Amino acid sequence: MEILSTLLEEITGFLGITQALEILKSGDYAAFKTYDGIASLIYPIIPLLLLLEFVVGLIYKKPQIKVYKVNFLIYIFNRFVGRFIAIAMVTFCIGVFSSYAILKTSNTWYWFIYAYVVWELGHFVYHYLGHKVRLFWCLHSTHHAPEEMNLSVTHAHFFLEAPYADTIRTTVCILLGVQPELLFTVMFIDGTYGAFIHIGENLIKDARFGFLNKIMLTPSHHRVHHARNPLYMDTNFCNLLNVWDKVFGTYQEEQKSVQIEYGITREMDSGNFIDVYFGEIIALAKDVVNAPGLTNKFRYLIMPPGWSHTGDHKTAKVVRSAYLESNLDA
Repeated sequence: MEILSTLLEEITGFLGITQALEILKSGDYAAFKTYDGIASLIYPIIPLLLLLEFVVGLIYKKPQIKVYKVNFLIYIFNRFVGRFIAIAMVTFCIGVFSSYAILKTSNTWYWFIYAYVVWELGHFVYHYLGHKVRLFWCLHSTHHAPEEMNLSVTHAHFFLEAPYADTIRTTVCILLGVQPELLFTVMFIDGTYGAFIHIGENLIKDARFGFLNKIMLTPSHHRVHHARNPLYMDTNFCNLLNVWDKVFGTYQEEQKSVQIEYGITREMDSGNFIDVYFGEIIALAKDVVNAPGLTNKFRYLIMPPGWSHTGDHKTAKVVRSAYLESNLDA
């Protein structure tokens, strides 16, 4: 019975209905008007869309079983090894850096907008480093390994990625004066939307969302981010407000003439859990071992993926620049 109880808790936890069930059991339906009550109704949206997406995929005979299988294994693995680390890092950063904040915000609508813009800056920094520093890419590459896009991809993360991501995002927000109450509200909204932008073609074929594609980050933008096409590599690092991509020149819209190819450039078996989860770490370890001299070994850790001590660089910047130049000449 204990096993069944644990399994039921995991299922309700995955579906995001635990908090809503507790409110229903208490009979205090007025609680649904509070922040926690509203959140309890929003939590199940993404899991339910994921299930709907899977069913629709079966109907369309585009089941993407390999992606769902590996991402399910990643979800289970991460539940055991990384459950509370990210929460602890957020709490730690708030405690350490609050006294160093350069200004003080309050719970008003204009400070909320400020908090969201600042959060997006922190997200951009973490995400950019995840693509430009080989060691961080080893953690982030798990998220880019799936060769199809669907909502299960939001669960495809190396267990150490969330702690280092939240350390950077929280530190940036706290130092720039975002109050913890605002921070947690932004994290909830951004986490929900950040899951939604992984919605696949089985549910939404054209995810540009009309005029919204010009003023916010849509699933179309994030599909571009997950592409390995030279034109699309290392673009669209933001999550909801794409202001920082436009500021730093990493903004890229989906082109109808360039069909998205998902996945990473390294040859791999995207249906193999070990290769998806640990493949980049193994590849980095081989490069470090084989590199001549301590300086080159260290460079492999901090230089972008594709950097080589031989000078034959195949980084995203090199590949994308070559593509843009060749198409400009054409």
